[in-house]
Amino acid sequence: MVRFAPSPTGDMHIGNLRVAIFNYIVSKQKNEKYLVRIEDTDTERNIEGKDQAILAILDAFKIKYDQVVYQSSNFKTHWKFATDLLMKKKAFSCFCREEDIEKERELAKQEKRPYRYNGKCDELSDIEVLEREDLPFVVRLKKPENNIKFKDLIKGEFEFKPFDVDSFVILRQNKIPTYNFACAIDDMLYDISLVIRGEDHLSNTPKQIAIQKAIGYEKEIEYAHLPIILNNEGKKMSKRDEASSVSWLFEEGFLPEAIANYLILLGNKTPKEIFTMEEAIEFFKFENLSKSPAKFDIDKLRFINKEHMKLTDDLASLLQIHKSLNDLAKVYIEDASTLKELKQKIDEVLSKREPNEEWQNEIDLIKKEILENELEDDYNEFKNRVSKNTGLKGKKLFMPLRLVLTNQSHGPNVSDIYPAIKGFVKDIIKG
Repeated sequence: MVRFAPSPTGDMHIGNLRVAIFNYIVSKQKNEKYLVRIEDTDTERNIEGKDQAILAILDAFKIKYDQVVYQSSNFKTHWKFATDLLMKKKAFSCFCREEDIEKERELAKQEKRPYRYNGKCDELSDIEVLEREDLPFVVRLKKPENNIKFKDLIKGEFEFKPFDVDSFVILRQNKIPTYNFACAIDDMLYDISLVIRGEDHLSNTPKQIAIQKAIGYEKEIEYAHLPIILNNEGKKMSKRDEASSVSWLFEEGFLPEAIANYLILLGNKTPKEIFTMEEAIEFFKFENLSKSPAKFDIDKLRFINKEHMKLTDDLASLLQIHKSLNDLAKVYIEDASTLKELKQKIDEVLSKREPNEEWQNEIDLIKKEILENELEDDYNEFKNRVSKNTGLKGKKLFMPLRLVLTNQSHGPNVSDIYPAIKGFVKDIIKG
């Protein structure tokens, strides 16, 4: 299997979505199952309903998954493995007080060195542990004896020393497993073959490998850590950046197909710029991904979104407007980059015409001519008849005519708009 492992602690970030997309692509390329694992071990930060919101977003992107599991459902299995590690002396109970640990962390910070556990409880005898059984404790994995090595499919070879890995906590005082412990166990349980995730998880990988080695798991799991996405200021995109939220992108009218296209394109060598997920499954290779962070460009996404809107036959359904307005929507695509902008353009065409001081006399003449006669199919015939019967020519004809038909002083050619609104223009101008 491959797995997408989001936490239900907030709205889905485009970085997480990118991970979900690449996992889906690889699952199709390898013909492997796709697991969604909701990592809900951080009980204090979990937000009710966010798990369903995550699944709804995957559905919107047509990312089909074979199974959904909740990490908390495996707590008993996590405890079993922790107990086995304790019995085999590969893990130990740590009774150090949190305030003492915090003081050591602060001292390390002041001395500008990385904090490492002092090893105080590492060699406690069984008797000494029993004597402290009424005290709160955490369970720590013993620091590995050898270097941890692995190859990243994007970034190449990595090697971490035992000092880098340290004796880290695998069970908290409340007996809830830490992220790294639960993650390492679950990757074993579900036979995960490749872990694709953001590079902010790179430091977690040697810890998870150390856990699996301590347990005796021999399968080599492959890893691919995607470079982070930067904002306009060159900093990692965060919740403060509106465009980092997938929900916000939807609200602004970006299509799932376009968002996916852009996130696959970002920091990647692709055979073409505009493509579908199905096409990406055919050409995607990890070696074509840049090792460096990529900057998010909203204008580039807008361009890609416009191209995908052009490829859509049924814009009316996407805009949630009557199907008779589909042709009008197609005319306005060049003037809009998102569904939201396109809907605003169409709403403006359909809205009540307000008085116009500069052109009101001409507008009244044109309105009267339209309402009292049958409308020609051909725009030029319609325009010539209006000009002849009203005596209006040049700017006195073209600008008022545009205002009557579109309610806008600028936009697509009126000759292109006319066929799309001919059937209901009388109803509009009556209002």
